[in-house]
Parts: sequence; C-alpha cells; structure tokens
Amino acid sequence: MKENNSNNSSAIVPMVDGEPAITLRDLTNKMADFAMERDWDQFHSPRNLLLALVGEVGELSEIFQWRGEVPRGLPGWDEKEKEHLGEELSDVLLYLVRLADICGVDLGVAALRKMEINARKYPVQYCKGSSKKRNHYSSENPTEEL
Repeated sequence: MKENNSNNSSAIVPMVDGEPAITLRDLTNKMADFAMERDWDQFHSPRNLLLALVGEVGELSEIFQWRGEVPRGLPGWDEKEKEHLGEELSDVLLYLVRLADICGVDLGVAALRKMEINARKYPVQYCKGSSKKRNHYSSENPTEEL
C-alpha cells in the first residue's frame, strides 16, 4: 500500500494499486453525509433500508439470471456488463453499510467476529474441500455451542 501525498489534500490517503483505499468507516461517513445533505434520514429506517437492500440484491441477481455457471473473472463479459455489475454490487454494499450504521452495528467488527465464529464452526481439518453443512461436522466432531 502506498500513500498519496498530493498537494490537493492535507491528509495522507492510503493507496492500493494506484487508487485511494477506502474503509467501511469512510463509506459509512460518506453515506451518512449523502443522506443528511438530501434530508433522507427521515426515510432511512431499518425496515426501509432492508427492503431497498433486498431490491438491489434482486437487481444484482438479474445480471446472472439465465447465464448458467459463470467462471471467475467473468470471461466473455464485455466492459459495459462488468461496469453494470460493479454498479449493482455497489448499490448492495452501500445499502448494507447504511443499514448497519442506522442499526448501530460496526460492520467491520461484526464481519470479523462472524469469520471467527465460522472458523470454529467449520474447522479446516473437517471441512477442507467439502461443501457439507455444519451439522455433518458436528456429528463427527462435537464442539461447544457457538
């Protein structure tokens, strides 16, 4: 990671692959500012944000509908299709970040905690290379409840 010390900004901005890095905290703050500037906080209840998120997931799903299994890297997709995918993925991310903020959930902390829980639920020695569900591993290796 490089840092950008351009004269246009007094802050040091972390850079990744020549692009400014952005954190979940940055997105949270930008989304809050965006909503406040437009006086949209009044509409951003958890329920409304969740329903908007579900709608965006539906739009994302439409991109993959009828394509069958799509390999990594999206070979055969043109730049316009990939750009559209990026827009829909971004819509999902932004609504998720906003919903977490409105609910008082630190999404980064919650995601790391969930990864730790999943690491215990799916120990490498029992699940590597397998897509079996947790109950399969639990019967072979009883572990403490999470």
